[in-house]
Amino acid sequence: MKTDNAFRRGLKAGIPIGLGYFSVSISFGILAISYGFAWWQALLVSMVCVTSAGQFAGIGIMCHPGQYFAMLLSQLTINVRYSMMSVSLSQKVSSSFTALPRWLLGHFITDEIFAVAAAETSVSPRFFAGLAVLPYAGWALGTLMGVVLGNVLPVRVVSALSVGLYGMFMSIFVPPARKNPVIAGLVIVSFAL
Repeated sequence: MKTDNAFRRGLKAGIPIGLGYFSVSISFGILAISYGFAWWQALLVSMVCVTSAGQFAGIGIMCHPGQYFAMLLSQLTINVRYSMMSVSLSQKVSSSFTALPRWLLGHFITDEIFAVAAAETSVSPRFFAGLAVLPYAGWALGTLMGVVLGNVLPVRVVSALSVGLYGMFMSIFVPPARKNPVIAGLVIVSFAL
């Protein structure tokens, strides 16, 4: 397959993730503003720390200075999975993945991006770059939108937006569970536990 098409394929595969991240990160922007963060601080957190659950947990801890050990422990616990995903995905990357693209892969890896990339036979830097662009932009723009809407939306709407994060996680395992009864059984057991 041509390398020019790899970026476009990745971009196309990233559209649903980007749209989902946009809607979920609105609630992050709203929450950050409600905790007293400036608009640029909320946006900076979203652009530097590409970890939804880690960001939600992190801003709560940041509001209580001196809890550095709690911050370290929570972020390690929440984000260790990204290290495992990066190591797993590194087995599928093409030989053209040099040091900088590998570093970027580690920075931009999320649950949803990993799920799409892992379905590929071989992941090229162009495909991964295309795959990461819209989710990253969606997360940052959604955070900015949440910052703007933070003082406008009613409390009930803000509260309802917080379940969006769980919807994003469900979007990862529902499609494969529908196709494979073993995965469906594992999902049911996981929910029960």
